[in-house]
Amino acid sequence: MVFKVAQITSVHPATDVRIFHKECKSLANAGYEVVLVAPNSREENMGDIRILPIKKHNARWLRFFSGSFQVFKITNKNNVGVCHFHDPELIPIGMLLALMGKNIIYDVHEDVPRQILSKYWIPIGLRLPLSKCIEFTEWFASRFFYTAIVAATDTIAARFPKEKTTTVQNFPMLDEQSAVLRSPYRGRPNNVAYIGGITRSRGVLENINAFDHIKHIDARFLLAGSFMDEGLERQCNDLDSWKHVDYRGFLAREEVWSLLNSARVGLVVLHPLPNYVDALPIKLFEYMAAGIPVIASDFPLWRKIVEQADCGLLVDPLKPEEITTAIDWLLDNPERAERMGENGKRAVHTLYNWGQEEKKLLSLYESIANP
Repeated sequence: MVFKVAQITSVHPATDVRIFHKECKSLANAGYEVVLVAPNSREENMGDIRILPIKKHNARWLRFFSGSFQVFKITNKNNVGVCHFHDPELIPIGMLLALMGKNIIYDVHEDVPRQILSKYWIPIGLRLPLSKCIEFTEWFASRFFYTAIVAATDTIAARFPKEKTTTVQNFPMLDEQSAVLRSPYRGRPNNVAYIGGITRSRGVLENINAFDHIKHIDARFLLAGSFMDEGLERQCNDLDSWKHVDYRGFLAREEVWSLLNSARVGLVVLHPLPNYVDALPIKLFEYMAAGIPVIASDFPLWRKIVEQADCGLLVDPLKPEEITTAIDWLLDNPERAERMGENGKRAVHTLYNWGQEEKKLLSLYESIANP
């Protein structure tokens, strides 16, 4: 009998890279029957994966109640061996389903308690108590209700019971960019890339302002992703240095790789906030996988990766002038920059790739399916 699993999210889209392209596809390829409960316009099959749609609400409180109800209704109706949740707001539903005898995996993408401390939409006086409340709830549910925890980093994993926790890092898939023709590095224009969510804390203002005094006046900033705040988008558009920006908006996966294969530099200059300092942003490894040198925030964990691989430069993320200097240096030294890019690509192929992490995910599922 085929073991049936449900991957579940009320926040992420059905085509989320970690959830759908990595975890769901890996499980389906390993022979599991996979259903994905996620916001989507309709019920459909995507390859071997069945998408069971829920409606996504923009209001957080409505998403919490309506999304949780929809998830419970759909999951309870389907006879699955594992319910694999991806959102902290679904913790109560996970606990309820655990009481009904389901195996529950809680997939922790981010350090949410630390993340809350820098959420602008939460009143300052509520951030610390809310952070502590969520941290306790995650710990309590993981210890007494959940079968297993999947953590995206070792730092996150350290907050959960060691005997239940597996670290499955969000590294690139090696075959994802194989269909994209890679142009010769030194034949490319002076393009500098950023891909991902666009927020203040991810350094968009510093990145754009870095082009104010750039020596290479032909340099273009390829900005790809969605603005999380309309006010921030207007502010960026009003900057003098916006004239250096080529804003691409949200891109499909093949478009992301095509953009990176036209760039000379990748920026991952996030602010020194608690939820970023110990994070492993996928964009860092995607730049490395694409063979372009990185300019990254000088955090201890990131410094270790960048220096060991010799794949880029480190800067103070709050100083646009340091970003400017780093961009100019890489554009001035194309041979050295190309070598850094190749070093990063080699590190991804040997260490930082989904193939390595997939083995840990499948081993966890094997232990649940065949105890």
